[in-house]
Amino acid sequence: MIECAVVIILSYLIGSINFSVILSKKMAGFDVREKGSGNAGTTNMLRSVGKKAAAITLVCDILKGVISILLAILIGKIACSSNVSLLVQVAGISVILGHTFPIFFKFKGGKGVATSLGVLIMSNWQIGLICLVFALILIGLTQMVSVGSIAAAILYPVLTLFIPQNYIVPGNYLIYSIILAVIIVFNHRENVKRLLAGKENKISFKNTNK
Repeated sequence: MIECAVVIILSYLIGSINFSVILSKKMAGFDVREKGSGNAGTTNMLRSVGKKAAAITLVCDILKGVISILLAILIGKIACSSNVSLLVQVAGISVILGHTFPIFFKFKGGKGVATSLGVLIMSNWQIGLICLVFALILIGLTQMVSVGSIAAAILYPVLTLFIPQNYIVPGNYLIYSIILAVIIVFNHRENVKRLLAGKENKISFKNTNK
């Protein structure tokens, strides 16, 4: 259906606006993908550019997920679609894929965690908040962002099985949640290798005062 194609294209394009690349060039004079881990995301912005740039990147990336879901609902209502739930789900998947493989930045983007958070909170605020708190606790305990991100991604489908309420649009979100989890875990495949080898980088706020 036409509205589904429109949602996919718009959400992907929104996801492709990579704020970490834009901000790092504007605020520090270099492409963040050329520094640190080479990832275009909040954690590498924190290490390579500083707290302020990382905070702005985080908020903007979350908003990409939020805007995409709201846009999907709006398009569904305008088109009088009978399956707005499907539009919400394809929007969530597309915006994360756009963030990961941005057409505007040679298909080299971030891992999609912050954008996924925006998608989760909009799709189901209760599940989104649980995943966020769970991730923050693990990050605090391990000082590894990857551990919290991967664990929260895996937790998402499990919560979908047990929390049937508070979805922004009623529907079956299990397959959708599994797809999102697979994308996030796949994007962290190098982190998984380092974790297994005991060489994963830890996060620190002490030396990021910019």
